Amino acid sequence: MRCTGNKDAAYSRHGRPCARLAFFLVSVLLAAIFICPWIFPSAGPAVAGIPPRPEAPVYVANLTGQIAPISAQYCARVIGIAEENRANALIIILDTPGGDYNTTQDIVTDISNSRVPVVVFVAPAGGWAGSAGTFITLSANVAAMAPGSRIGAAHPVIEGNPILGQSPTDTTQNIPYEKITEDASAWARSLAEVHGRNPVVAEQAVRESKSFSDTEALDQHLIDLRAKDLPDLFSQLQGRTVTLSSGARVQLQTLGAPVVNLPMSSLEKLLLALSDPNLAYLLLIIGMAGLMVEIYNPGLILPGVAGGIGMLLGFYALGTLNAYWGGVMLIILAFGFFVAEAFTFTHGALGAGGVISLVIGSLLLFGNQPYGPRVSAWLIAGTALFFALLLALLVSLVVWGQRQPVRTGEEGMLGQRAVARTELHPDGTVFVSGELWRAVSESGNIPEGREVVITGVDGLRLRVRDPSRTQHASSI
Repeated sequence: MRCTGNKDAAYSRHGRPCARLAFFLVSVLLAAIFICPWIFPSAGPAVAGIPPRPEAPVYVANLTGQIAPISAQYCARVIGIAEENRANALIIILDTPGGDYNTTQDIVTDISNSRVPVVVFVAPAGGWAGSAGTFITLSANVAAMAPGSRIGAAHPVIEGNPILGQSPTDTTQNIPYEKITEDASAWARSLAEVHGRNPVVAEQAVRESKSFSDTEALDQHLIDLRAKDLPDLFSQLQGRTVTLSSGARVQLQTLGAPVVNLPMSSLEKLLLALSDPNLAYLLLIIGMAGLMVEIYNPGLILPGVAGGIGMLLGFYALGTLNAYWGGVMLIILAFGFFVAEAFTFTHGALGAGGVISLVIGSLLLFGNQPYGPRVSAWLIAGTALFFALLLALLVSLVVWGQRQPVRTGEEGMLGQRAVARTELHPDGTVFVSGELWRAVSESGNIPEGREVVITGVDGLRLRVRDPSRTQHASSI
């Protein structure tokens, strides 16, 4: 009993405190699990967003000119660099009249899903965020404009099919225009609402093609800031908190932060220039014209080399613009007709077919994009007129040549003048057209150096006579 009693006493003294200690440790562990996320709120978003590292730089990119596929690649590249380096912010200086609708969607998607804050600054003074630029500005975490800049006129420009003669006023062809307008309007409202801007004004920029000055845009809450330059923008951004698409909240620290410029590379600038549909069309036409000249005159080399390079650049540019390859094939067929006309001579039938094929192919080049890029109608007309005149000249020269007496072979040598290089007694050698020929005289001996006339060709020997003796004989 004593031992038992002592054991119970020991349990009462030591067992219960051990149980209390275990309960305490479990309670602390559970409290840490549930309370730590509230004590350290930045621990959650660190996966979805990228918190800026100490003294993180501010990256600056310039998006200017027509919005083309290379613009989307450039934006994706600079956003990737900013994310990789945990940038404080990425500032995109925007100045564009607009551009491709599909490319704009790609750029807006990249900006909206960026894991670092993106600021779109419409600058410099007099800059423009027109059409596609409006959507890009609305997608930014912070939208700012410089004095004298403007934004809006974002109604999709939908050009009708030039072959069918469609236009927005055709009652039977209105559905595609209404669909794209509705889509763009909803898109603008959505972007504005996400960033706490005025969705009504954003929709007006699309449906009514309204444009707004920098002060009007700020007053109507279409943008967030007005800044005269980058230092002023940095000053206004300092301490501003933005919410990323992941839900992470990031406070901007732009004052004193290192600034890193991310300009377009030389290749990107070249590709942006090639993204002009008129330039792409010209490169294709000039390239094929160079190859056509090389086929007409084999061995010139330079036209063939230049033509090949121009044609490949044209193909690349048209590919980036999503050109309709049926139109490209019709243009290639046109040049095939032009070459065939020169070698077969159909009195202009193949040439006329080539001009028709060229015009139709040029019009269909972007016919698969009802609201995409277009080749200038004046450029198409000028190109077609140039080749029509060129073929007319070619046909005229061929017809004129057919009417002339034959000037090649044996017939071409008859009546030509030659010079006796040796005495013709009656055989000897004469010099004609840069060549030495064996000859036989039909008018007796002819001294060396005398001019003679070719009267016939017998294989590799010429028959000649002295013209002075012929004139003398006829005068007697």
